[in-house]
Amino acid sequence: MKVIVAGAGLGGLALACGLRRAGIDVAVYERDRSPLVRRQGYRLHLSDVGIDALTSVMVPERWAAFLATAHTPSPRFVRFDPTLEELDVVKHGGRHLSIDRRTLRDALLADVAETVTYGKRLTGFRVAADQVTACFDDGAAVAGDVLVGADGINSAVRRRYLPHARVVGTGLVQLYGKIPAGRAEGMDNVFTAISGPGHRTVGVAPTRDYATCSFGARAEDLPSGLHLMTQEQLRSLVMDMTDGWHPLVRRMIAQWHEVFPLELRTSVPIPPWRTSRVTLLGDAVHAMSPAAGAGANLALRDAAALSAALAHGGPLMPALRSYERDMIASGFAAVRVSAANGARFLGQDPLPSS
Repeated sequence: MKVIVAGAGLGGLALACGLRRAGIDVAVYERDRSPLVRRQGYRLHLSDVGIDALTSVMVPERWAAFLATAHTPSPRFVRFDPTLEELDVVKHGGRHLSIDRRTLRDALLADVAETVTYGKRLTGFRVAADQVTACFDDGAAVAGDVLVGADGINSAVRRRYLPHARVVGTGLVQLYGKIPAGRAEGMDNVFTAISGPGHRTVGVAPTRDYATCSFGARAEDLPSGLHLMTQEQLRSLVMDMTDGWHPLVRRMIAQWHEVFPLELRTSVPIPPWRTSRVTLLGDAVHAMSPAAGAGANLALRDAAALSAALAHGGPLMPALRSYERDMIASGFAAVRVSAANGARFLGQDPLPSS
């Protein structure tokens, strides 16, 4: 069997690792010229779902080395008002790790680097009875048994395979950045949110080496051209929008660096589709608001589940159908939970019904 994977993000690389461990031929094609082209965030939260998935797809030595880089936060979500008066505390069971996205990507890539080709943008595919052929913008065509769209929220595979599947804006924009870990005083939790008026939110989450610090607001309350602003201009903007907040919050923002803006978008759930030699995983099919901290974990679970389904050795279509049944149910359930949390805590637009 040969599996073609579009996308060398966390989900695509985790899938490649799982398939390689199972002895299945895999080729990964990434549209970016290198893993460093796009900024996608810094810290990630891993729950039991993501931890179990990584344990199953990574070789034990690689997993142990990666685990040594992780930070274990207090297993709770805490929300404050701008004066740092406590509003909500939600305690979580299970395991929780705070990890660096780049470190995880490097760990996954280490064992499958030779399977990845960069600078290959998928433009289409052809499905036949006994194979699927992926077509790329340089004129190349690659045939295999399965094509997996692991190419993120802007998935070229999804647009062609499920043209009715929609991705919509949430009405929110977040600015992501880093602060020194020591600045996040008293905020060593899975996530800490400081919620202010007008749906303005500062989010903090430490790792071993730094803490992420994000600022979110309604898109209409932010100026246009955020991506053209300098770091100083972005810091100044957020300092103005958090005027009067607790001095600790102000000190964190004053130390902000490597800041970039990102529009928050979400998939709209759709009914199951007919299974074929083309399938999807992660944000390519069930992108969601970050308000539940579930997106990366589900992408990793998809990768582990698809690896296991393909490694089982049975007929291909029933294996893919079983994977998709569970992936669609769990993925879109998480989309709905994330949207509800985003509406409650962040001022996110309601999720469209269809």
